[in-house]
Amino acid sequence: MTIPYTNSKSSKKQQVASMFNSIAHSYDLLNRILSFGIDVIWRKRAVRVLKKYQPQIILDIATGTGDFALAIVKKIPLSKVIGIDISENMLEKAKQKIARKKMNDRIGVELGDSEKMKFADASFDAITVAFGVRNFENLDTGLFEMYRVIKPGGVAVILEFSKPEHFPIKQLYFFYFNTIVPAIGKLFSKDSRAYNYLPESVDAFPYGDAFLEHATHVGFAKTKHIQLSFGIASLYVCEK
Repeated sequence: MTIPYTNSKSSKKQQVASMFNSIAHSYDLLNRILSFGIDVIWRKRAVRVLKKYQPQIILDIATGTGDFALAIVKKIPLSKVIGIDISENMLEKAKQKIARKKMNDRIGVELGDSEKMKFADASFDAITVAFGVRNFENLDTGLFEMYRVIKPGGVAVILEFSKPEHFPIKQLYFFYFNTIVPAIGKLFSKDSRAYNYLPESVDAFPYGDAFLEHATHVGFAKTKHIQLSFGIASLYVCEK
């Protein structure tokens, strides 16, 4: 299990919360810089897939600063989103952003643990997660909780980094992720360790078919893997 701070005795969950609290002030700016804005395109693709299911009540796990939730309500009429996250500082940024966009009537955010959710069984038409599942302390526990709170016939749409496998994208990707990303993160963020954790967590995470095996194991009946940007990211669609 990859953790942000190897010199800490805290659990991974506690460390991840602390890490995101420390980088919340620069998170959006660094995301745009480090991804060249491609993360916006990935979210739009995920929303297009989600829209086919016409969900009305959606749970956005690891909602962060609210980008995915905002993209959803913009494109799916009448939808409402509840966003949860373990980082208070990230949620504060989300609240400010949602208020600026005048979307308080359609998006609510709250502190919440994705591996131990307070919601009743079959509460949501759909669940979304953007770049959050690799931060779960226990992947199967988090996926089972997602399965539990989705209604029968509902769907989980999950965006996550993966690892390209073909030359030259593979070589360029690993150089950029392991060398450039930590350097830029150190320049802009007061927590440089967070941007070393990013490539480490991606490297340790099961992607592609390996991830789908976990989803099937917890009960999802139909799963699909869509490669994005030559395999730099993956879109997983898991139906209950």
